[in-house]
Amino acid sequence: MIVRYERPYSHAAHWARRLARIAFAIFALSLLAHRFGPLTTPHFLALALLSGAFALVGVVLATIGLARLWQVAAVGGIASLSALVYAAAPLGFLGFGAVQYLRRPTIYDVTTDAVTPPPWIRVPAAERSWLARNPTVTPQDREAQIVAYPGLTGRRYDGALDRVFQGVRKVVGETRIATTAELGVENARADFEDLAVRPGAGVDTNGEPDVIPVPAARPAPDTDGALPGRLSSDIVLQGEWRTLIVGFRFDVLIRLREEAETTFVDLRVASRYGAHDLGMGAAFAEEFLRALDAELLGIAGG
Repeated sequence: MIVRYERPYSHAAHWARRLARIAFAIFALSLLAHRFGPLTTPHFLALALLSGAFALVGVVLATIGLARLWQVAAVGGIASLSALVYAAAPLGFLGFGAVQYLRRPTIYDVTTDAVTPPPWIRVPAAERSWLARNPTVTPQDREAQIVAYPGLTGRRYDGALDRVFQGVRKVVGETRIATTAELGVENARADFEDLAVRPGAGVDTNGEPDVIPVPAARPAPDTDGALPGRLSSDIVLQGEWRTLIVGFRFDVLIRLREEAETTFVDLRVASRYGAHDLGMGAAFAEEFLRALDAELLGIAGG
């Protein structure tokens, strides 16, 4: 007499695979729509949380399926492992975000000049959503930034404004910043024009200078419409930067200021949505400044 052993069937394992597949599909499609399509960040994060909920339930059911496999050799081991693989992407994304949320301060705007931050040319405007935040950056936010990112400071270069501006332009392109507004660019062009010497300029037909220079006191800096943080001689570039994979949007402002024989560069980075940038703003600012240091190697003054 032949005895056939019938293995029990684990419904939990197979439901785990179905739910994990749904979670992965929601996450993958919403990620593509956010990075390359019209899906906004609040909607993407809402869908990511939904996919995370499906994935979490799938992991719980997959655990039950593996336990049943170990205890009674229930059919469903492959389904449980498949569920864990599908659930890894949405849960990994949300888990990394949760860790950054707990480790980093709750700020969305960082700058290399916490005293007089570079003012926006066009104030970034984000649609109201469930990602609510205080539109005004408070002194407490700046203090939190200084504590969390003490090394985030501006750069002083021993070079003329036009030379540093060339380097900034190049790094802007290399870091994928799409320029949306600019002010004071003519200040760099004026430096180029000053280098051109017209034939016979400053000398009359008798060989004597037609203009005798008279020493004068250096004029006080001309403020730009009494707006704190900006002088009329500054060069200011504003643009938009997006993270490479997910496509989170950040507004970026770069201020160049000529001081004596040096040029000072400040940076401001703000996330478009939410009250927490998960540390990405400071990370990008440091990346940009390192690239600028490398581009202007030899004239950095600290």
